[in-house]
Amino acid sequence: MGLAELQLEALRCLRQAQLTLHPRLNLICGGNGSGKTSLLEAVYLLGRGRSFRTRHTEQLIQHGAPQLWVFGRIEGSHTLGIRCSRKSGLEVRVDGQAATSLARLSEVFPVQVIDPGIHRLIEEGPVHRRRWLDWAVFHVEPTFVPNWLGFSRALRQRNAALKGDQDPTVWDGELVRLGDALTQSRARLIEGLQPYWSQTLQSLGAPPATLGFAPGWSREKPLAVCLAEHLSRDRERGTTCYGPHRFDVLLRWEGHAVRDVLSRGQQKLLGAAMALAMSQFVAQVVGSPPTLLLDDPAAELDRPHTEALLAAVARLRSQLIVTALHPEDTPLGAADRVFHVEQNGVKSV
Repeated sequence: MGLAELQLEALRCLRQAQLTLHPRLNLICGGNGSGKTSLLEAVYLLGRGRSFRTRHTEQLIQHGAPQLWVFGRIEGSHTLGIRCSRKSGLEVRVDGQAATSLARLSEVFPVQVIDPGIHRLIEEGPVHRRRWLDWAVFHVEPTFVPNWLGFSRALRQRNAALKGDQDPTVWDGELVRLGDALTQSRARLIEGLQPYWSQTLQSLGAPPATLGFAPGWSREKPLAVCLAEHLSRDRERGTTCYGPHRFDVLLRWEGHAVRDVLSRGQQKLLGAAMALAMSQFVAQVVGSPPTLLLDDPAAELDRPHTEALLAAVARLRSQLIVTALHPEDTPLGAADRVFHVEQNGVKSV
């Protein structure tokens, strides 16, 4: 399920590029600011419908251009197309047909990234960790996406009622039914992930952090009771304060939240562990590992931990797209295909 071909136009500093990728190790080399990471963003965009560096896809459009365009062909199967216009927004196509949900991209092309900003999984708010978890729940639980879409619609209606002169409680039944189903799906995945998590931490020499979750409301009470008890507060704020939209993945070490006690390098190592453990888990479920994007893997890691990370990446046996300054910088061994980024373009070496 690796990416066989990538084409793009007007994405950040890259005016145009066309790459034929190898199913194993692909090396993207070039100077700082040449566009190496932008190529990884283009690949990630095909699998997620968004960048791993910004949630505003229009920011990827090259300065002065009206739109960007990315096309991908998956080995032996589907084609993917992304167009983002400053005027009309995002357009997604799978096999030439408009996609009704970004989840369709993840189904066709699973992709994970380990980049210098992966510490954000640990350091920043729960939205990043929910996105990390839900990407995998989607692959495991067929009902997760329709349940989430239904819950999101009910939540929007309830919030609109809270802001207006309407009764928000008419939406509580749907919110509770779908919210409980979403939470059970997430809980099952976290339970199934535990052995992969432990093994990955050990292989990386990372702090033995525990992986748990907070459902988004008190564990001591059902969601229906929490919604009823806090209706006045919800009215004051004009939003629903409890539910699976507040779900968080909890990482703790020696009784403390890891973001409060670990260094930036240790946080990056845990973030990498999250990506690798989830890749292993999904590989077991779907039969093949996701494509893994590796951007500057040594950033903020000492040599022993960098070597441990690269060894774990190699064991995954996935398609790899790795950035480096020079063609001879091959931390995972000789690359099967090398590309050089320069002067707003890309050429095969």
